Amino acid sequence: MSNSSVIHQLTEVMLMSRNESWPEDEVIGPLSVNRNKILKPGTEYVNKSLSKNNQLNMSVGMNGSDVELDHGEGWMLGTVDLVVVVVYFVGSLGLGLWYGRKHRSDPVDYFLAGRSSSWQLVASSIYASNISSTQLVGMAGSAYTQGIAVYMYEWMASPVLVVMAYVVLPGLIRSQVFTLPELLQLMYCPAARYYFSAINIVINIVMQTAGSLYAGALLLQVLLPNWALWHIMLALGSLAAFYTVLGGLTAVMVTDAVQAVLLLVGSIIMTVAAVMKAGGWNAVVAAQPPGHFSMIRPLGEPSVPWLGLPGVFLLGVYFFAINQFMAQRMLSVRCVEHGQWAAMLTAVLKLLGLFIIVVPGLAARILYPNLSHGDLVYPTLMFDLLPTGLRGLVLSGFLAALMSMLDSTMNGCATLFTMDFIRPAFPNMTQGTLLKVGQVTTVVVMVGAVAWAPQIRHFPMLFQYLQQVLAYTVAPVLALYIVGFFWQGGTPTAAMVTIAIGTIAGLAFFLAIEVFQVLNFHFLYVPSILLVLSIMILVIGSLLDPRHKKVDHLQKRPALWSLKEFREETKALKKKPLWQNYRLQSVVVLILTFAILIAFW
Repeated sequence: MSNSSVIHQLTEVMLMSRNESWPEDEVIGPLSVNRNKILKPGTEYVNKSLSKNNQLNMSVGMNGSDVELDHGEGWMLGTVDLVVVVVYFVGSLGLGLWYGRKHRSDPVDYFLAGRSSSWQLVASSIYASNISSTQLVGMAGSAYTQGIAVYMYEWMASPVLVVMAYVVLPGLIRSQVFTLPELLQLMYCPAARYYFSAINIVINIVMQTAGSLYAGALLLQVLLPNWALWHIMLALGSLAAFYTVLGGLTAVMVTDAVQAVLLLVGSIIMTVAAVMKAGGWNAVVAAQPPGHFSMIRPLGEPSVPWLGLPGVFLLGVYFFAINQFMAQRMLSVRCVEHGQWAAMLTAVLKLLGLFIIVVPGLAARILYPNLSHGDLVYPTLMFDLLPTGLRGLVLSGFLAALMSMLDSTMNGCATLFTMDFIRPAFPNMTQGTLLKVGQVTTVVVMVGAVAWAPQIRHFPMLFQYLQQVLAYTVAPVLALYIVGFFWQGGTPTAAMVTIAIGTIAGLAFFLAIEVFQVLNFHFLYVPSILLVLSIMILVIGSLLDPRHKKVDHLQKRPALWSLKEFREETKALKKKPLWQNYRLQSVVVLILTFAILIAFW
């Protein structure tokens, strides 16, 4: 699940503007607004009460950067909780810096961890970076309101990662590139590289980094009522930037590994506590409305209709295979085998989302049947069910998810800017200078994200649209990669025409569906249509391009996947123990994947 709906919903819940014509205690959407609260002139006001007990009871006043919050009795951290959180921060920070101290000598060390990462480290880092704090809140909330259909985004990651291990990773790792956009230059032209790199940087700063900071800070402010929102964001961003700047990708991945363990342990504790409190698994199942336990939804379903599943798959391919801040981990592995093993382990970890993220939201329907907003499920469960100590551990898991997203996007943006723009522009720049550019860029990304994040509350609908645009713009670039992996004949002119026409077509769909609503069409249908269109334009345009016939042009295009290499890999795998054969591992992963689908069809 992306940050878009979560951030928009949190903004809607916590920052709804006051209307002077509202009567006292009028219910406006999910909110009960009481105007008896005295606030300074021009202040926006929201009052939120969930119950008389340990659930959320907040008042949010917005005047500039001032945020005022009232607490329910249970929304407090004990001394043991604080100790656990402090130990987490100090321990993960120290561990990351310790392991990252040797990887600061050159760009390969700093940006790609010396291309020496193990499969366990890569898998845990990908998993921790993928499960952001907004995803923890958003998936539990969506499960509470809509059932397990939201899990399809997690479920689809497993087949995506299997395909990635078979098709993408061998050529990607052998290419020895620093960034995924760099691959587009090898396939087509520098312009394609610069376009996609710039898009990646903007998306990662404006949406991923700033979005995670904003959503995480909104929730943490309940615990830190005396802190302004931007103070919390600055503290979180500075901490993540600190160990990212000093330790590079190695520090990021090592801290991610610790955070992955905390995330899993905390989520398991939350699930067990919620299900037991709700009366057990059978009680949770019995309490769900019809259809809430079905992953496959009918065509009229607004969340994930079955015909939109190919679109979910394509978005997954984009996110795991060509999005820099995720794929950068795969570029850091010590060999192709480790990358393939990492993909298999990540696929298994993603399957756990149903049980450790979605199920608590289902149990909350019994425990808190009258929650006015689903995104309050996760924090309410945390503070209502868990005793002191465990509460701090689960909160550490939440913070771990947030920090993993921040360090990943900061490091990814620094790599893109340094290696895709600075190095080509200044080819004689020393490695030490490139390293410093990357470190400075990390700080700039952090400052930019912190500066932009508070503004999200002023543009909730615009921010939602910016996030949704991703679904309408992925296909053209994805088509370039798919064709480039299997065919060496794509030409630069055809590639840029594909980007231009595909982007215009995606924008037309976006305006027709999301803005003017003249087309009753689910957005998940669009990526498949645009992908077919983009591939046709690229292939036909390349064949018609006179440059396609030039032998020297074709020889410059690397064959990133071929049937010959696949057969050679098959022979090599026969000599290895079965447990080291990623193809056998992939069979096990797919059996587990489709067993879950059948069980919750």
